[in-house]
Amino acid sequence: MRHVALGIALLMAAGCQPMPGGGEVLRVPVASGDTFGADAHLAPSRPDAVLRYADHPRGFAELRLPAGEGPFPLAVIFHGGCWKAGIANQAYMAPLATRWQQLGIATLNVDYREVGDGGGWPGSFEDWAAAGDLVMQVVADYPVDRARVTLVGHSAGALPAQWLAMEQGSDGPLGARDPLAVRAAIVLDGPADVGAERDAFDALCEFSAVDPFIGAAPGAAADRYAAIAPGGHAPQLEELLFVQAVLPPPPQPAQTAIRAGGARVEVRANPGASHFAILTPGSQSYIANEPAMLTVLRGEAAE
Repeated sequence: MRHVALGIALLMAAGCQPMPGGGEVLRVPVASGDTFGADAHLAPSRPDAVLRYADHPRGFAELRLPAGEGPFPLAVIFHGGCWKAGIANQAYMAPLATRWQQLGIATLNVDYREVGDGGGWPGSFEDWAAAGDLVMQVVADYPVDRARVTLVGHSAGALPAQWLAMEQGSDGPLGARDPLAVRAAIVLDGPADVGAERDAFDALCEFSAVDPFIGAAPGAAADRYAAIAPGGHAPQLEELLFVQAVLPPPPQPAQTAIRAGGARVEVRANPGASHFAILTPGSQSYIANEPAMLTVLRGEAAE
């Protein structure tokens, strides 16, 4: 597998830098090859709106709306990057957001702070919660279907895609909070339980990513790991789709806990696929999984 940090850094070196609120979109073709897939022609579309949810430079999200009147399903997208500032931002998820836009899905592509620029525990969670509030604003102001909102996370973005749908108690990173009411979630090669999958995720990142993000190792911060684990805080979803590549399927205890919370769980393994090809339009592994993702995004499984 290509290095996660190097792979995303190649895109950023090509021009995918954070976009300040209201700034111009940098149109960067998707790199070709094993890491980023085979389609070098799908440049990101210009967002219909750049919406701010916080005052800091990374507190924004790009909204893309399909052609037509709607109401459209909405995919709320969270990028990866091992929760470490300087590795990634929302830009590398823009081709996926554009592809879904072309297929009739509205997309909200969220940037957020990470360890090194104010993120980690609790800064990243503050951003994710504020982005959740932004979702409700988008539902009110744009032609999107409130009943068909899906949280989508790649790699480290798997955590907000599940955490936002969890009910939290006083031990949570932001204290007690109600879950964001959404229909479904899609995880793209990310963990279901950060604590239980700590070693595998660190191996994927090729450095210690989990402990700096949480603020301590599990032995010193067991309460923090437990507060965001599905065992005690199952996400409140109708369905949760895991599309794995480098990471193994979620541990059975995590899957059992998520199902016990009421969600249908599907796990699609993609042996031999790279960490990025599964989300790169045009790659064979993306093509193989796109129908299953669209079924979730469109809410067709619930019909």
